[in-house]
Amino acid sequence: MSDNKQPCFVISPIGTDGSDVRRRADQVFRHVIAPAVEAHGFEAIRADKIAEPGLITTQVIQHIVEDPLVIADLTGSNPNVFYELAIRHAIRKPLVQIIQKDEKIPFDVAGMRTIPVDHHDLDSVQEAKSEIEKQVRSVLGKEPDEIESPISVSVELQALRRSENPEDRTLAEIVSTLGDLRTDIAALDKRISVSEASANPEIVTKLMDRHMRRIAREIDISREIEHRLDRVFTVLEKEKIPTKEWHDELSRLREMMMIMRHERDRYPA
Repeated sequence: MSDNKQPCFVISPIGTDGSDVRRRADQVFRHVIAPAVEAHGFEAIRADKIAEPGLITTQVIQHIVEDPLVIADLTGSNPNVFYELAIRHAIRKPLVQIIQKDEKIPFDVAGMRTIPVDHHDLDSVQEAKSEIEKQVRSVLGKEPDEIESPISVSVELQALRRSENPEDRTLAEIVSTLGDLRTDIAALDKRISVSEASANPEIVTKLMDRHMRRIAREIDISREIEHRLDRVFTVLEKEKIPTKEWHDELSRLREMMMIMRHERDRYPA
């Protein structure tokens, strides 16, 4: 490690010597990750490149916990990658996620911004490097309590549900509704394969129409819910809490509610 650079640990599928997985991992490491983080004073390091003697698992976890920046490559849904990713999510420290372009992001982390990259495409490589640099600038400026992950959101949601404050419980209800919507959308995605869509584009339309009719029946976008949402916004504006991320999330939910109301009108139960 260079004296004037900070470590950036790379969580990545590595594979065996000579394998396709190793070749891709090496190319993404050298040509995408390393130069992107170097621009911010970091030196990228991967598990197989740790030179210090000692138990490798302990050293990896130490890097995940202590390094000021981590880049996680989700390509291939490698179990070790997701084990290490969960640790970083839990401690709420700066993290950037990437994945092979056109590969589906696993549902559990789909809510986290993830950068696609095709290491065979020079334009994609350049776009990924630029986006990594942009995200690094963003996450490094945040305090730990400002960094959100699926784990931190779940913990905060449970706290809101147990709160004695009615506004907190209302906020939990709204966020849960948003999560249910995302689950429905992810389930629909699984049912639509590329081959089916290319063979018969009408399948996509039919599945989407059926899906929207079901949601229109099952989700009641009522005046009461809208009133609760307005109360939450009133609290946000008055108390300046919670974070801007919560406010943005509620704004997106309000937009989704408007879309759902439109679909309900299109497909009456």
